[in-house]
Amino acid sequence: MSTYHQDQIFSNKDFSPSIFQKGEYESCTFKNCNFSEVDLSGSRFLDCGFFGCNLSLAKLFKTALQEVKFKDCKLLGLRFDKCEGIGLDLDFENCLLDNTSFYQCKLKNIQFKNCRLFETDFVEADLTGSDFQGSDLNGAIFENTILVKADLRHAKNFIIDPETNRIKKAKFALDGLPGLLLKYGIVVE
Repeated sequence: MSTYHQDQIFSNKDFSPSIFQKGEYESCTFKNCNFSEVDLSGSRFLDCGFFGCNLSLAKLFKTALQEVKFKDCKLLGLRFDKCEGIGLDLDFENCLLDNTSFYQCKLKNIQFKNCRLFETDFVEADLTGSDFQGSDLNGAIFENTILVKADLRHAKNFIIDPETNRIKKAKFALDGLPGLLLKYGIVVE
Protein backbone atom coordinates (compact mmCIF):
# COMPACT_ATOMS: atom_id res chain seq x y z
CA MET A 1 0.00 0.00 0.00
CA SER A 2 1.32 3.38 -0.91
CA THR A 3 -0.45 5.47 1.77
CA TYR A 4 -2.02 5.00 5.18
CA HIS A 5 -4.68 7.33 6.59
CA GLN A 6 -6.28 7.01 10.01
CA ASP A 7 -9.03 9.06 11.71
CA GLN A 8 -9.04 11.66 8.93
CA ILE A 9 -11.99 13.64 7.60
CA PHE A 10 -12.12 14.37 3.88
CA SER A 11 -14.72 17.01 2.98
CA ASN A 12 -15.85 18.32 -0.42
CA LYS A 13 -12.95 16.69 -2.27
CA ASP A 14 -13.01 15.70 -5.91
CA PHE A 15 -10.90 12.56 -6.11
CA SER A 16 -10.32 12.53 -9.84
CA PRO A 17 -8.28 9.55 -11.03
CA SER A 18 -5.04 11.50 -10.81
CA ILE A 19 -5.71 12.77 -7.27
CA PHE A 20 -6.90 9.65 -5.39
CA GLN A 21 -4.08 7.96 -3.51
CA LYS A 22 -4.52 4.21 -3.30
CA GLY A 23 -3.85 2.89 0.15
CA GLU A 24 -5.42 2.01 3.46
CA TYR A 25 -8.05 4.21 5.08
CA GLU A 26 -8.95 3.35 8.67
CA SER A 27 -11.71 5.09 10.65
CA CYS A 28 -11.90 7.84 8.04
CA THR A 29 -14.91 9.94 7.11
CA PHE A 30 -15.67 11.16 3.60
CA LYS A 31 -18.25 13.98 3.31
CA ASN A 32 -19.60 15.24 -0.01
CA CYS A 33 -16.68 13.78 -1.95
CA ASN A 34 -16.65 12.76 -5.60
CA PHE A 35 -15.23 9.33 -6.45
CA SER A 36 -17.16 9.00 -9.73
CA GLU A 37 -15.29 6.65 -12.10
CA VAL A 38 -12.25 6.63 -9.77
CA ASP A 39 -10.18 3.44 -9.62
CA LEU A 40 -10.31 2.33 -5.96
CA SER A 41 -8.93 -1.11 -6.80
CA GLY A 42 -6.63 -2.62 -4.21
CA SER A 43 -7.41 0.02 -1.57
CA ARG A 44 -8.66 -0.86 1.90
CA PHE A 45 -11.41 0.98 3.75
CA LEU A 46 -11.80 -0.17 7.36
CA ASP A 47 -14.48 1.28 9.64
CA CYS A 48 -15.09 4.23 7.28
CA GLY A 49 -18.15 6.35 6.56
CA PHE A 50 -19.18 7.93 3.25
CA PHE A 51 -21.78 10.69 3.59
CA GLY A 52 -23.28 12.48 0.59
CA CYS A 53 -20.61 11.07 -1.72
CA ASN A 54 -20.77 10.07 -5.38
CA LEU A 55 -19.04 6.77 -6.10
CA SER A 56 -20.88 5.98 -9.34
CA LEU A 57 -18.96 3.68 -11.68
CA ALA A 58 -15.93 3.59 -9.36
CA LYS A 59 -13.73 0.54 -9.91
CA LEU A 60 -13.67 -1.84 -6.93
CA PHE A 61 -11.45 -4.72 -8.04
CA LYS A 62 -10.00 -6.33 -4.87
CA THR A 63 -11.07 -3.29 -2.82
CA ALA A 64 -11.52 -4.18 0.86
CA LEU A 65 -14.64 -2.68 2.44
CA GLN A 66 -14.92 -3.70 6.07
CA GLU A 67 -17.48 -2.07 8.37
CA VAL A 68 -18.18 0.67 5.82
CA LYS A 69 -21.31 2.82 6.03
CA PHE A 70 -22.79 4.73 3.10
CA LYS A 71 -25.40 7.40 3.81
CA ASP A 72 -27.04 9.70 1.24
CA CYS A 73 -24.63 8.43 -1.43
CA LYS A 74 -24.92 7.90 -5.17
CA LEU A 75 -23.53 4.44 -5.96
CA LEU A 76 -24.74 3.75 -9.50
CA GLY A 77 -23.32 0.82 -11.45
CA LEU A 78 -20.91 -0.37 -8.77
CA ARG A 79 -19.57 -3.94 -8.88
CA PHE A 80 -19.40 -4.94 -5.21
CA ASP A 81 -18.95 -8.49 -6.53
CA LYS A 82 -15.40 -7.47 -7.57
CA CYS A 83 -14.45 -6.37 -4.04
CA GLU A 84 -12.28 -8.40 -1.73
CA GLY A 85 -14.85 -10.94 -0.50
CA ILE A 86 -13.33 -11.71 2.87
CA GLY A 87 -14.66 -9.37 5.53
CA LEU A 88 -17.00 -7.50 3.15
CA ASP A 89 -19.28 -5.61 5.55
CA LEU A 90 -21.50 -2.79 4.28
CA ASP A 91 -24.40 -0.66 5.47
CA PHE A 92 -26.55 1.62 3.26
CA GLU A 93 -28.99 4.38 4.17
CA ASN A 94 -30.79 6.72 1.73
CA CYS A 95 -28.55 5.62 -1.14
CA LEU A 96 -29.06 5.25 -4.89
CA LEU A 97 -27.78 1.80 -5.89
CA ASP A 98 -29.29 1.36 -9.36
CA ASN A 99 -27.59 -1.18 -11.66
CA THR A 100 -25.28 -2.29 -8.87
CA SER A 101 -24.03 -5.87 -8.58
CA PHE A 102 -23.86 -7.96 -5.41
CA TYR A 103 -23.48 -11.17 -7.43
CA GLN A 104 -22.36 -14.01 -5.09
CA CYS A 105 -21.53 -11.55 -2.27
CA LYS A 106 -21.78 -12.78 1.30
CA LEU A 107 -23.53 -9.93 3.11
CA LYS A 108 -25.23 -11.34 6.16
CA ASN A 109 -27.23 -8.81 8.19
CA ILE A 110 -26.71 -6.05 5.61
CA GLN A 111 -28.95 -2.99 5.93
CA PHE A 112 -30.54 -1.24 2.96
CA LYS A 113 -32.54 1.50 4.67
CA ASN A 114 -34.61 3.73 2.37
CA CYS A 115 -32.49 2.89 -0.67
CA ARG A 116 -33.30 2.74 -4.37
CA LEU A 117 -32.06 -0.55 -5.84
CA PHE A 118 -33.43 -0.49 -9.40
CA GLU A 119 -32.12 -3.34 -11.58
CA THR A 120 -29.69 -4.40 -8.84
CA ASP A 121 -28.15 -7.88 -9.16
CA PHE A 122 -28.54 -10.08 -6.07
CA VAL A 123 -28.02 -13.36 -7.95
CA GLU A 124 -26.50 -16.06 -5.69
CA ALA A 125 -25.88 -13.51 -2.91
CA ASP A 126 -26.13 -14.51 0.75
CA LEU A 127 -28.37 -11.86 2.31
CA THR A 128 -29.24 -13.83 5.45
CA GLY A 129 -30.78 -11.52 8.04
CA SER A 130 -30.74 -8.53 5.70
CA ASP A 131 -33.10 -5.58 6.17
CA PHE A 132 -34.61 -3.72 3.21
CA GLN A 133 -36.62 -1.20 5.26
CA GLY A 134 -38.23 1.42 3.00
CA SER A 135 -36.24 0.34 -0.07
CA ASP A 136 -37.48 0.19 -3.67
CA LEU A 137 -36.38 -2.99 -5.46
CA ASN A 138 -37.92 -2.28 -8.87
CA GLY A 139 -36.33 -4.68 -11.36
CA ALA A 140 -33.89 -6.12 -8.81
CA ILE A 141 -32.80 -9.65 -9.73
CA PHE A 142 -33.11 -12.40 -7.13
CA GLU A 143 -32.04 -15.85 -8.32
CA ASN A 144 -30.58 -18.53 -6.05
CA THR A 145 -30.37 -15.77 -3.45
CA ILE A 146 -30.30 -16.60 0.26
CA LEU A 147 -32.88 -14.42 1.99
CA VAL A 148 -33.24 -16.52 5.14
CA LYS A 149 -34.58 -14.32 7.97
CA ALA A 150 -34.48 -11.27 5.67
CA ASP A 151 -36.93 -8.45 6.42
CA LEU A 152 -38.79 -7.21 3.35
CA ARG A 153 -41.94 -6.06 5.17
CA HIS A 154 -41.32 -2.41 4.29
CA ALA A 155 -39.69 -2.95 0.89
CA LYS A 156 -41.56 -2.39 -2.35
CA ASN A 157 -41.61 -3.39 -6.02
CA PHE A 158 -39.69 -6.65 -5.53
CA ILE A 159 -40.28 -9.86 -7.46
CA ILE A 160 -38.89 -12.92 -5.68
CA ASP A 161 -39.58 -16.47 -6.81
CA PRO A 162 -39.91 -18.66 -3.67
CA GLU A 163 -38.92 -21.71 -5.73
CA THR A 164 -35.54 -20.36 -6.86
CA ASN A 165 -34.57 -18.43 -3.71
CA ARG A 166 -34.16 -19.45 -0.08
CA ILE A 167 -36.68 -17.41 1.91
CA LYS A 168 -37.20 -19.49 5.06
CA LYS A 169 -38.30 -17.28 7.97
CA ALA A 170 -38.08 -14.15 5.79
CA LYS A 171 -40.61 -11.46 6.70
CA PHE A 172 -43.03 -10.01 4.14
CA ALA A 173 -46.01 -7.68 4.48
CA LEU A 174 -49.36 -8.59 2.93
CA ASP A 175 -48.90 -5.93 0.23
CA GLY A 176 -45.67 -7.71 -0.78
CA LEU A 177 -47.47 -10.94 -1.69
CA PRO A 178 -47.89 -10.03 -5.39
CA GLY A 179 -44.07 -9.92 -5.67
CA LEU A 180 -43.89 -13.49 -4.39
CA LEU A 181 -46.75 -14.85 -6.50
CA LEU A 182 -46.20 -13.10 -9.84
CA LYS A 183 -45.04 -16.18 -11.72
CA TYR A 184 -48.24 -18.00 -10.83
CA GLY A 185 -50.49 -15.35 -12.39
CA ILE A 186 -52.39 -15.00 -9.13
CA VAL A 187 -54.21 -11.73 -8.56
CA VAL A 188 -54.05 -10.47 -4.97
CA GLU A 189 -56.51 -7.68 -4.11
